[in-house]
Amino acid sequence: MNPILRLLTWWNGSTLNTALWSRRNGQKVGEDAQGNVYMQTSDGARRWVMYNGDMEASRVSPEWHGWLHHTFDQPPTEAPLPRKDWEKPHLENMTGTALAYRPPGSILTPETRPQRRGDYEAWQPE
Repeated sequence: MNPILRLLTWWNGSTLNTALWSRRNGQKVGEDAQGNVYMQTSDGARRWVMYNGDMEASRVSPEWHGWLHHTFDQPPTEAPLPRKDWEKPHLENMTGTALAYRPPGSILTPETRPQRRGDYEAWQPE
């Protein structure tokens, strides 16, 4: 990213100061499938993520989320969580994007909801 943009913007990635502080005081612990880098201080007291792209908390997978919040002592690179066969892969929050879920009848979907007869009676004032 352009160094001038890193100085002036904080909403689309880590700032230059954060990157410098992390390089000086942090140790890289691991990286996830999306390219996010997870770091901690040498004593392990502070843990943080440096996002690859937009800073969106829902991009952190459950196993890394547990490590960040000190639920797990070891990172998923050393002790991966057991996966059930029914578990779906982690997805970030898609609200507000073209891939968001739109149920039938939503004003944003071209499909129309089928009309129901007999299960609803409109209220009429007397």
